[in-house]
Amino acid sequence: MAEAVIVGGGLSGGATALALARAGIGSTVYEAGDASPDDLGAWLTLASNGMDALSTLGVAGTVAAEGFATPRMTLRTGSGRELVSFPSGAERPDGLQVQTIRRADLYRVLRDETDRQGVPTVYGKRLADASALPRGGVRARFADGSETTGDLLVGADGLRSRTRTIIDPTAPGARYTGLLNVGGYARGLDLGRPPGVLDFCFGRRCFLGYVTSPAGDIWWFTNPPSPEPGRGELAGVSEEDWRARLLELFRDDDLPVRRLLEASDSLFTGWPTYDIPTVRTWHRDGMVLVGDAVHAASPASGQGASMAFEDAVTLALCLRDRPSPAEAFAAYERLRRRRVEAVVARGKRAGDAKAPGPVGRWVRDRLVMPLVAASMNRAGSTRDAWLTGHHIDWDSPVPA
Repeated sequence: MAEAVIVGGGLSGGATALALARAGIGSTVYEAGDASPDDLGAWLTLASNGMDALSTLGVAGTVAAEGFATPRMTLRTGSGRELVSFPSGAERPDGLQVQTIRRADLYRVLRDETDRQGVPTVYGKRLADASALPRGGVRARFADGSETTGDLLVGADGLRSRTRTIIDPTAPGARYTGLLNVGGYARGLDLGRPPGVLDFCFGRRCFLGYVTSPAGDIWWFTNPPSPEPGRGELAGVSEEDWRARLLELFRDDDLPVRRLLEASDSLFTGWPTYDIPTVRTWHRDGMVLVGDAVHAASPASGQGASMAFEDAVTLALCLRDRPSPAEAFAAYERLRRRRVEAVVARGKRAGDAKAPGPVGRWVRDRLVMPLVAASMNRAGSTRDAWLTGHHIDWDSPVPA
C-alpha cells in the first residue's frame, strides 16, 4: 500500500487523511503545533457541497449533529431593513444543507475519525524542506532535525504553506483582504429571529453577521475594516478595546451590536483575513497542495472548508485511478483549478462589498444591492447550483 506524508493537521489535513484511507492509501499526518486546537473559538458555515464531500468520508452525520442547519440567509441594510431572503444553497436531491458549526468541533470530528481509523498524527513537526528521492518518493525534513519518507507528500499546511514555497520558490504569498474578524456567542438574548437564518447586515462602516442557534444562543461576527496589521500588533489589543471599537463602528447603524456585546461573556478577537488568488504550480516531484495552501478564499466566500474537503476527495480519487502520483496530480489540478479560482474571486467580490468608501457605499446600497436582491428573488435556489449543488461521485472513475 502506498504511503503519504501529510503536512498539516488541520481541517484540510484530516480530511485528506480520511480520503486517502478510503482510496487504500496509508498516511501519517505531521502537525507543527504541539497540541490540537480544541480551544478555537470561531464558528463557520459549511456549505452543502462541503457536506457532500464529508458524506464520502463518512462523517457528515456526525458533523450535522455537532452543528445546526442554516437553510436561509437574509441581506439587510445598516438600518436593519431586509433587502432579500433566500436559500443558503441550491436544493439538492440528497437533501444536504448548509451547516453552522464551531471550528473546534469540526476539527474534533475529523481528528476522532482519523484516530478511529488508525491514522497517526505526530505533533511538533514543522516542515523545513522536502525533496524527491532518486528512485521515487519524497523525503521530508522537519525543523527539529528529524526526517521521514513517503511515496508522496501532501501540503495541507494552510495559508502560510511551507510546502507551497518548496514546490515553487516564486509562489505568491497571501493577499490581505482589508478586513478583520471579531465576534462571539451571545446568550440569553432574543432578537426575534428564527433559528437557522443567517442575517448579513451591511452597516455604514462595518459588516455584521449573526444566526440564532437551536439552543437560543446567537452566534455573531463582524468584519472591521483595517490596514494590514503588523506582526503581533493585534495581540496588544484588549477585549475592552474591541468592544469600544465595535460600538464606534456601528454608532450610526440601527443594528443590535450593543445588545450582542452585552450578552457575550467573551469575544474571539482580531485576526486578519487573507486570500490567494492563483498559484501557478500546484505539484512537483511527488508533492502536491490542497486547501488553503493552494487556493485560500476569503471567509466572505463561505466556501473555505468546503473547497478543502472537495480537494481531499478529488485528490484521493485521482490517486486511486491514475497509475502514478504525477498523473494523479495533473488530473487533480485539471479538475479543481477553475472551480476553486472562481470561488476565490467570488469571495473577493463579497469581501470588498463589506467595507467600501463613502461613494462605494452609496453605489452598493442604492444601486448594487437592489439589483442583487432582485436577481436572488428571481433565481431562487438555482443561482448557486454550480457551487453548492456540486457532487463528487466516488463510485465513478476519474474522467480522462
